[in-house]
Amino acid sequence: MRTILITGSEGFVGKNLQLTLSRQGETEVLGFDQGDSAETLATRALQADAIVHLAGVNRPERAEDFQTGNADLTATLTKILREAGRTTPILISSSTQAAQDNPYGLSKRAAEALVFAYGEATGASVCVYRLPNVFGKWCRPNYNSAVATFCHNIARDLPIKINDPSAPLKLVYIDDLMEEFLRALDGHPTREGAYCVPAVVHETTVGEVADLIASFKVGRSSLACPDMADPLSLKLYSTYLSSLPEDCFGYPLTMHSDHRGSFTEFLRTPERGQVSVNISRPGITKGNHWHHTKNEKFLVVSGRGVIRFRKIGTDRVLEYPVSGEKLEVVDIPPGYTHNITNLAETDMVTLMWVNEPYNPAKPDTWFEEV
Repeated sequence: MRTILITGSEGFVGKNLQLTLSRQGETEVLGFDQGDSAETLATRALQADAIVHLAGVNRPERAEDFQTGNADLTATLTKILREAGRTTPILISSSTQAAQDNPYGLSKRAAEALVFAYGEATGASVCVYRLPNVFGKWCRPNYNSAVATFCHNIARDLPIKINDPSAPLKLVYIDDLMEEFLRALDGHPTREGAYCVPAVVHETTVGEVADLIASFKVGRSSLACPDMADPLSLKLYSTYLSSLPEDCFGYPLTMHSDHRGSFTEFLRTPERGQVSVNISRPGITKGNHWHHTKNEKFLVVSGRGVIRFRKIGTDRVLEYPVSGEKLEVVDIPPGYTHNITNLAETDMVTLMWVNEPYNPAKPDTWFEEV
């Protein structure tokens, strides 16, 4: 069993790290946060096999609090270990702003120096991470993360402020950072010279991030699904969803209903086509059309029916029985007129995928009875 102390354990990164470490076998997690005493820090620091030092101050009421919350706390921590003769490994989260000569940067740089000095004096392993902007679930809006602020405000129809859309922005996703910290705690950090760095960093601009997050909100009405093949888009979308107001997780769809049942679009993507839900009343036949290029996949998930095909220019009709009791995808190839009939006494529910979103200007749909 190894014991790991996390300072700043109730912060954004700290909460994620606590949960990440809790999944690791043979690991006990100790926390230290605001409100805990110096005695608690001393006791838990001496119990730990490794320390992840996340605690710090970045928006205090007074400039001198930068020194107290960043450098002085780090000095106290390293002093506890040195006086006890410990060589406990320390991983500290610093900031890219440590290279700047403002009060925050100076205090973070001083904290870095204390950790480096501790490592040199004791031989302990130290990892100093100068982190860029970290984003992900539970990040606090209107604090120190533009991504969190954009997600929070856009989800609530609140304005966002952008001084320079072309300003470069380096981003680290919280789950990527957790993987990096786990490697570091196992003795395999990603190093660049004296410092450690996250293995995965996304380089973009403020404007591109804001536009992408804004598109996520629009997508709930347009049914557009973000490009999940793009790693940054995937991670920003997850972050946006975690920022939604708790009474806004659901959103309505437009059902096209008549005596035959209903047809409802669910998702649209430019790269992967469109997904819809089709409900057919008992005895109803839908379809009787064919496509030149468009193709579909039908999956009956409830009820029982039959899908019929006839190749254009021929008389032979093919039949595929379908049922929610035996899930089977039926491909609808071009050049075959086709229909689907509900043979049961209850509604039949079919998931339908088509390789391209419906375009009324170019429907590629030609009506002909099977």
